[in-house]
Amino acid sequence: MAVQKMTSAQVARKVIENQPLFILDVRNREDFEDWKIEGHRFEYLNVPYFELLEGVEEILPKLPSDQDILVVCAKEGSSVMVAEMLSDAGYDVYYLEGGMKAWSSYLEPIKVGDLTNGGELYQFVRLGKGCLSYMVISDGEAAIIDAVRFKDVFIKFAKEKNVEITHVFDTHLHADHISGGRHIAKETGAKYYLPPKDADEVVYEYNPLEDGLTVKVGNSEIEVGALYSPGHTIGSTSFIVDNKYLLTGDILFIDSIGRPDLAGRAEDWVGDLRETLYRRYRELAEDLIVLPAHFMIIDELNEDGTVAKRLGDLFAENHGLNIESEEEFRKTVTENLPPQPNAYQEIRQVNMGKLTPDEEEQMEMEIGPNRCAVR
Repeated sequence: MAVQKMTSAQVARKVIENQPLFILDVRNREDFEDWKIEGHRFEYLNVPYFELLEGVEEILPKLPSDQDILVVCAKEGSSVMVAEMLSDAGYDVYYLEGGMKAWSSYLEPIKVGDLTNGGELYQFVRLGKGCLSYMVISDGEAAIIDAVRFKDVFIKFAKEKNVEITHVFDTHLHADHISGGRHIAKETGAKYYLPPKDADEVVYEYNPLEDGLTVKVGNSEIEVGALYSPGHTIGSTSFIVDNKYLLTGDILFIDSIGRPDLAGRAEDWVGDLRETLYRRYRELAEDLIVLPAHFMIIDELNEDGTVAKRLGDLFAENHGLNIESEEEFRKTVTENLPPQPNAYQEIRQVNMGKLTPDEEEQMEMEIGPNRCAVR
């Protein structure tokens, strides 16, 4: 029977289009339990590769005969070997090209909506890591917000749309993934912006991203307006785009809120986080569509694959926005935290410009799920 490769792009379409898929994950159990490919209609069997070295006969009764089977490992090699063994046993089977490392890197661009005078807003969904980046397009120009490190994806997309990247923003100094923002700006000649309160230790030049800054994209009336919103970091800044969308960075998510501890200042920043969530955001129009910089669970994806929801709905449904007691809020965001992101201290150093890891080292730093949130 046949062995075929399945790309991360093909898996992404199955996630977004809610298609069924059976995944045989041959990584170690702890790696699988910590982080896997998620889909609403995905089924899983985790059997470490070393348990299959002498044959796959014992797992055959557990495999379906009526849906695609995808074998997954860390880098590809082990999954190819297991797929070939299953093929010899009479199964049509796929292996994931590039393994989980490729899945962690894949970006799916999805149009969020139209803006004033023909403008467009795109969300780049990194399904394997839970990262969300944005591109605002208008009149031949583009602004990028919270770009992940795969700069070529954004530059290529801008070329396909026949637009020039003129502004690049990071809502804060990221700790869970490596930013591509300043590298995109360097390659394209765009202006790069970072909140100065997050930039005390950076070793490169940047434009200050401060409360009230307004940037127009193209010659239309599309405005990208900055709103100071500390709490996840002391410099965290949100954006209101075209008076329709609220880009919240890592302060507010669809099903959770930002954690204040990744710079080691949780107790100091709890008050800032509550002030942003319970006062600054509540002064905004409830019809604004919230677009965060991350998601935690597959349930946060909409039917079209975007991660977006009306601010007023989040006020009603997001537990983190409905904790009346300040003391309970403090405990929630300082004592009930998930594990910290993999290599987050090193990632902060990279984003400050102090470390320059190679591609393989960057990939290793970022392996694993999103852990920027408190639920």
